[in-house]
Order: sequence, then C-alpha cells, then structure tokens
Amino acid sequence: MKKNHQQLDRPERFVRGVLRPFFGTCLLAAVAGCQSFGGGSTTRSWFPKLPFRSVATSESDTQPPPPVQSEDPPRVASDSVTNAGGSLVSGLPSTNRLVGYVTGKKHEDIPKAKQLYRRGDELFKQAARAPKATRTGMFAEAAELFERACKEAPGSGLNQDALFMQGESLFFANDLNGARDAFEKLQKDFPRNRHGDRAAARLFSISKYWIDVSKAGDDAWYSLNFFDTTRPLRDADGHAIRVLDQIRYDDPTGKLADDATMAAAAEHIRNEQYEKADEFLTDLRETFTDSDHLFLAHLLGIRCKLEIYGGPEYSELVLDEADELVKQTRRRFPNELREEKYNQLLARAAAEIAYHKAEKLAFRAKYRERKKEYGAAAQLYRKILRDHPTTPQADRARDVLAQIDDLPATPTQNFAIRAIAKAFPSSKRSTPLVTVDSVESTEETSEESPTDTPSETTGKKLLR
Repeated sequence: MKKNHQQLDRPERFVRGVLRPFFGTCLLAAVAGCQSFGGGSTTRSWFPKLPFRSVATSESDTQPPPPVQSEDPPRVASDSVTNAGGSLVSGLPSTNRLVGYVTGKKHEDIPKAKQLYRRGDELFKQAARAPKATRTGMFAEAAELFERACKEAPGSGLNQDALFMQGESLFFANDLNGARDAFEKLQKDFPRNRHGDRAAARLFSISKYWIDVSKAGDDAWYSLNFFDTTRPLRDADGHAIRVLDQIRYDDPTGKLADDATMAAAAEHIRNEQYEKADEFLTDLRETFTDSDHLFLAHLLGIRCKLEIYGGPEYSELVLDEADELVKQTRRRFPNELREEKYNQLLARAAAEIAYHKAEKLAFRAKYRERKKEYGAAAQLYRKILRDHPTTPQADRARDVLAQIDDLPATPTQNFAIRAIAKAFPSSKRSTPLVTVDSVESTEETSEESPTDTPSETTGKKLLR
C-alpha cells in the first residue's frame, strides 16, 4: 500500500516541484523582458522594439524624448497621461500602437513625420539654389526624406504633401520612373487631393518626353535600358500612352484630361494604330464636349474610320459612321469650315466615302451579274446612279444597265435540270390534291354556316 501511494504521488510531486517553478520563471522573464527588450540600455537586435515601456521602470531610468519644435499647437497624445505620481494608466499603450505592434505595421508618428518633412523641404530648397553638379544628388536625398515622412504618417494630409514632394524631388533628380510612380500613387491613394492638377501636369510632361524619345529613334523594340533613369526599361512610347490614359482615368474632369486623350490618339495615329486612335477620339467627342480639340477630333476621326475600312469585301458600317461624322462636322463647326483648307479637307473625305460606297455597291452588283441574277444587279446599279451619280462607278452602271435591260431577272434552268430536280424531294410544301366533289361539298358547308371559320383541311385549295 505504501508503494502504491508513492506511485500515485509521483505525478503530483512532479507538477509541484518542476512545472510550477518553470512556468513561474517564464512569467517573470516575460515581465522583465518588457523593460529590457522595449527600451533599456541593453537592447537585443533580434527582438522587435516594443511600442511602449514597462510601468515598473523608475523615473531616473526613463529618459524623456527630445522636444519637437513645431509651429502647430501641441497635440494631446493618447498614450501619454500627465500624472505627478505616475500610475498604471500612464504606462498603457494606445490601441493603434498595440494593433500596429501585433500586425507588424508601423504606427503613426506625426511629430517624426513633420520633422522629416521639414528636413526634406529645407534640402529641396537648398537643391533648387545649388549648382547643377550637386543639384541632382540633393534632390535624390530630399526624395528619401519625403518617402520616410510618408511611412511615418500614412493616410494623413501630411502623407499627401510628402508624396507630392517626393515626386517633385525625383522629377528634378532626373528619375522620371520614380517620379511617375510617386505621382500615380498619389492620384490612386488620394483621388481628390489638392495636388491633382500639378501631379497630372508632371505626368503629362513625362509622357511627352518619352514620346519625343521614341520619335528620335532612341527606343528600339529590341533594346533594354538599364542605366538611364529618364527612360523606362523598354517601350518608352507604350509607357507614355499608358501614362496619358491613366491621367484621364484618375481625373476625368481635370484640366488635362482632354489634352491627354488627344495626345494619346495622336500617338496611336503616328504608329498607324487607327482602331485604338478611333477609340480615344470617340471618347473625346462624347465625353469632352467643350474641349478645344473637338473640331480636330472630328476631322481625325473621319480619317481614322477611312483607314479602318478594309475594302468592298468587308462591311460598310464604318463608312456609314464616317458619313455621319462628316454631316455632324458640317452642322457643328460652320465657322471653322470657312477656312479653305478645312473645307477642302472635309469635301475630299466626303468624296472618298462616296467612292467607297459606290465601289461596295458595284462589287455586289458584279456578284449578282455573275450568277445571272440580272434583276438584283439592275437594282444595285440603279442605286449607284441614284445615290452616287458623280462617282466613276456610275458611268459603268449606265453601260451595264443598257446591256442587261432585256435579260431575264432570274436565271432560267434547262429542262433536263428541272426534271432531275423534281425527281428529288424538295423542302417546299406541295399543293394538296383535291377533287371536284370535295370542293362542291366544301362550298355547300360554307353556305350553310357562313360564320364558321374554315378548317385547315377545307381552306382554299387549287385544282390540278
């Protein structure tokens, strides 16, 4: 019995003698670690810094942070409570700092962000007055300070200003790729920011520079750019068009939205991408009805549609759109068309549209003529004479009409061919056979009951 009693007490003695002291030691180490790892003199680089200090620290061990000089009125912080005697409340961290510590995201530090912003702004002003030899490096250093200020105050008004100044610094440091990223991030994160027009102007300048680089022939499709920060890795022209499209997407009612749309359309025309250019021009005509580029968008839209047209073997829908655009241009811009060059340009486009439409009708008429369907061909030739009498196809239509006027409208089949065709079943419904007696009985029935509706089997039938 004594032996069994010792065996039963062994787990309990293990818990009392080993586990309880072990967990107690771990708890004390965790409490002490809040001070030693959080901000003590013996810091450990492999432990993250706590966002608050332990309450157990004495006043002599805790050094007050250096005062931050600011022109703004002092702000009451949520994690510092003025208490002469010191209490537990003064050591508790704020909710935002605890959440940031748990999630790994840096908490907001407005005083530090303001300090970094002032340093960056001062360096930016010094760089503006510095000689060209050292100006680029100073602007790059200012951009780094503004970037750090953005990280210290995410989502705030200071973040907007710092992000804009970061883009400005990178722009003057000749890092156009970084400037583009900063300005686009500003427009994306803060859609209605106060720097929207200025950021769009910088993006427009960057895109125009890349277009000029492409026009100069320095941007081959097979070449890669690894060292020049003023150009993308490759395809500067494509990046420029994407930036222009992003400008009008970020702020459709901005000052440069219509300019960006027109510039993108013009670049597509230069690259002979007329379908994409027509999309931009159509958007410009329908969205920006008060734009200064509206008249030019009509003229270029007509030219793009004529270039898209594939010939008489394809649909003439794009020709109808171009014809409607010509009529719309004459209605909306009578003053602009008083100039001879614009009037002749529009008249030439209208004549080209008429020529292509007549060519399409002549192509269809020739097809019917080859199938000996002279009736359909004659109708198409008459339509050419009626709608497009001044085209070259009209002269040929007159000659052909004189030749096929006496020919049968539909092709005549040979007797042997018709006999063979009748030998095979046809999809057409044949006329049912009826006798004279059935017709007479049907007439008598209809006289007796005139109000009755005749059935399907006793309707009007033909005698064979």
